[in-house]
Amino acid sequence: MLLGKKIIVVLPAYNAERTLEKTYSEIPKDIVDEIVLVDDFSSDKTIEVSRRLGIDVIAHKSNMGYGANQKTCYKEALRRGADIVVMLHPDYQYPPKIITPMAGLVASGIFDVVLGSRILGGYALKGGMPVYKYIMNRILTLVQNIFTGQKLSEYHTGYRAFSREVLEAIPVLENSDDFVFDNQMLMQIIYFGYKIGEVTSPCSYSRDSSSINIRRSIVYGLGVLYSTIQYLLQKAKICHFVMFDKMGRENSNGRLGGRHE
Repeated sequence: MLLGKKIIVVLPAYNAERTLEKTYSEIPKDIVDEIVLVDDFSSDKTIEVSRRLGIDVIAHKSNMGYGANQKTCYKEALRRGADIVVMLHPDYQYPPKIITPMAGLVASGIFDVVLGSRILGGYALKGGMPVYKYIMNRILTLVQNIFTGQKLSEYHTGYRAFSREVLEAIPVLENSDDFVFDNQMLMQIIYFGYKIGEVTSPCSYSRDSSSINIRRSIVYGLGVLYSTIQYLLQKAKICHFVMFDKMGRENSNGRLGGRHE
């Protein structure tokens, strides 16, 4: 716990056998109450390694996608009574040691959401981010900052800490099951006025790191632009999109996916 808040780390995993143990070993167990791994039908020994390490595992019976994996992660964390949920990739691309400051900024009430930014401090390229991904990251971030009025250093990090209130309120279940899920979630958080903070996060790209290819990166980029357009149209009250409706779908384990008032 941290400041009386229960902290659960969720690990959305797919073929993370080689990096999982290193990631797990650096999670700060002094403040983290529980660790839950959701395996999206890996073809390697991710589940076996998880169980050997004593990590609680939820296994999808088919490959459902990155966004669907996170939906399961957040449902389970809320079901277990988390006050703060930290989403960490088990491929060791992000340093687990900064869970403490990220969770601390949420636990203190200063921010509702905290992002681990690879751009702050200039760590993205130093950590091996492919140049084309860096350029795309910067362009998409600039576009979204202009149209949302935010000043975030990046919208595309996979390292995030959330308050329970945020996960209960935003209609997460209306989002994509694919990679654009992350960006849709941020658009929702901005739309509903939650406070977003950032901390500097070094990154490490290796052959074992999870990464999408150029084609899927382009699809992701188009999805980001589309979610930005949806945000603008919703803010202008020109159109209504269910992803910005707090009355969106609920799940059977709690209130993730929309709050019925």
